Amino acid sequence: METGKTIAVVTGASCGMGTEFVRQIGEQKPFIEEVWAIARNREALEKLQREVSKVRVFALDITSPKDLDTLAAALRQERPRIAWLVCSAGAGVQKTVEETGLSDLQNMIELNCTALTAVTKLCLPYCKKGHLLLLASGAAFVPQPGFAVYAASKAYVLSFARALNVELKRSARVTAVCSGPVDTPFLDKMGGKEQMPAYKKPFIASAKKVVKKALKDAERGRELSVYGISMKVTRIFCKIVPHRMIMRCMYGDKRGA
Repeated sequence: METGKTIAVVTGASCGMGTEFVRQIGEQKPFIEEVWAIARNREALEKLQREVSKVRVFALDITSPKDLDTLAAALRQERPRIAWLVCSAGAGVQKTVEETGLSDLQNMIELNCTALTAVTKLCLPYCKKGHLLLLASGAAFVPQPGFAVYAASKAYVLSFARALNVELKRSARVTAVCSGPVDTPFLDKMGGKEQMPAYKKPFIASAKKVVKKALKDAERGRELSVYGISMKVTRIFCKIVPHRMIMRCMYGDKRGA
């Protein structure tokens, strides 16, 4: 298949980590001819376009089949080489399942899991020798009462990314980004630092540093990008200590397995 431009595709590009990925890829990867910035907020994307000249705006809702068809049509028409695919779009609600509205629960699953999988599938034919960055979370390492659906959805992303990395057999490389809380508008939507459990506050990182490390880890062929010593220790801790014990210590769960 004859290819067109060499591009990057970034979902969730209108704010937070997605915006930072657009900035760093657009500014630091001279071979990238366009960055396809995807999000629902056209105004925010156009503002980003004025900052990063390579940006091409796609004001799409990736949970919408119609909008996914629009992306698929653009890919078929342009036949780009996708050097970087960054699936950054995500949603989170920090409440118990009982306290959370059904639509919010469904939206987390649709955006964090279903839409991420769909965008990845659509882009795969154009990703030969490319890098795929799927944004999971440190929340993927252990179940989190009060954040149950979000953590479960990110566990899906982590598992999907690791399996896909093997399936592709180096025709493309997949990296799951597993940061702790990042100082972005996403954090503000969940009540900000004030509403965050005390044990999570030391883990807050800057988007710029997390993105910088993720890009480097992807170029090194690493299947996981975990920012910061504290999160790396947390990952090891969650691998060797039974999750039931971790939840009992962190959340006061007195029940048995």
